[in-house]
Amino acid sequence: MKIISGKYKGRNLLGFNISGTRPTMDRVKESLFAMIQPSLNDALVLDLFAGSGNLGIEALSQGAKGIYLVDKNRKACNIILNNLKNLDAEDALVFCMDYLKALKKFSDNNILFDIIFIDPPYQTKLVELSVDRIVELGVLNKKGIIVVESDKLEKIIYPSCLEIVKSKKYGDKWVAILHYV
Repeated sequence: MKIISGKYKGRNLLGFNISGTRPTMDRVKESLFAMIQPSLNDALVLDLFAGSGNLGIEALSQGAKGIYLVDKNRKACNIILNNLKNLDAEDALVFCMDYLKALKKFSDNNILFDIIFIDPPYQTKLVELSVDRIVELGVLNKKGIIVVESDKLEKIIYPSCLEIVKSKKYGDKWVAILHYV
């Protein structure tokens, strides 16, 4: 995996092979970041189910002011930490914990995100559960966006206070961008 744009452009990221994970391919990432480019500058970004940190680190490279990367898998967290170290990246915090505990922690500390990436394992209800919890805990800035990846558009389930503003199919995956109505 490579960083496609910004201050770390062309730099390689370490990946891993853990069941249930799959990297966001470069062409998908390039298109996704073109869709959200206006929201990136000085954004506080949460990469939930971060894996290698690919999406969060790309956001940092393209102008985000800070990133929070969450994954409960220790191997994934070590990969993220190595990727950040190899880039000499600052303004990044890694949380090796369950997404629900992390969201609660952010809520308790009044942290509001401008962009939240959600790319959980596909054969789960984690999209719906995490989006519901994000709204319930109020960790998304009112003008913020949630970027969701799923294998089926109909699996991107969200409360009525949100709407899909953009969606696109890439091979076997869908990317949808949600924001408050």
